[in-house]
Amino acid sequence: MIDEGLLAYLEGYITEKRKNTFHKVLSNRTRHFTVVLEDIFQPHNASAVVRSCDIFGIQDVYAIENKFTNKVSRHVAKGSQKWLNINRFKEDGDNTKVCLEELRTKGYQIIGTTPHTDSCVLSDFDVTKKSAFVFGAEKDGISDYIKEEADGFLKIPMVGFTESLNISVAAAITLQDITSRIRKTTIDWQLNDDEKQVLYFNWIKNTIKNPDKIIDHYYEKKNVL
Repeated sequence: MIDEGLLAYLEGYITEKRKNTFHKVLSNRTRHFTVVLEDIFQPHNASAVVRSCDIFGIQDVYAIENKFTNKVSRHVAKGSQKWLNINRFKEDGDNTKVCLEELRTKGYQIIGTTPHTDSCVLSDFDVTKKSAFVFGAEKDGISDYIKEEADGFLKIPMVGFTESLNISVAAAITLQDITSRIRKTTIDWQLNDDEKQVLYFNWIKNTIKNPDKIIDHYYEKKNVL
């Protein structure tokens, strides 16, 4: 539960324009879709995907780190990482399995992105289903484990000599398409009020300087009164 008094106190440290921007962005955030990055080697690729997630309203990113650490470059991400929930799977020896299990407990179907299957093309994908899109390593794509465990596969139609897109480009095309189409449906794709409030609180904390010091001061004042 968010302390309503503390939230109101922290709001005093940001402008009305900032508050309105937060509420506008929150109205377009979704957990109906999420993105999974599996062993992305290049920081600029991971960072570009994170930036696309923010741009297109995806709140959660799952990073599987079996071989490589998923590093985010602030120059590429442009600060977008501080507005998202990035969930890292790196401690367990079977990170991919653990990640998929968690996603499934949250109701997601697992969709592997690959151009090498006779799977669903992007324009035909059913956006009404709660889905986690897995983007694999730059050279090898999604792992064999994802190929075995995925509930479905997705590809972007290509008509040139090159058979694959850069991961960041593929993610941007995919997210733009599915988020545009989901907003035209009648399903409940938005965050609920509790989720919005938690994010709003965290975003304010991420915006103001020395938030912990300010929070301590608030409770000291409250206890004195």
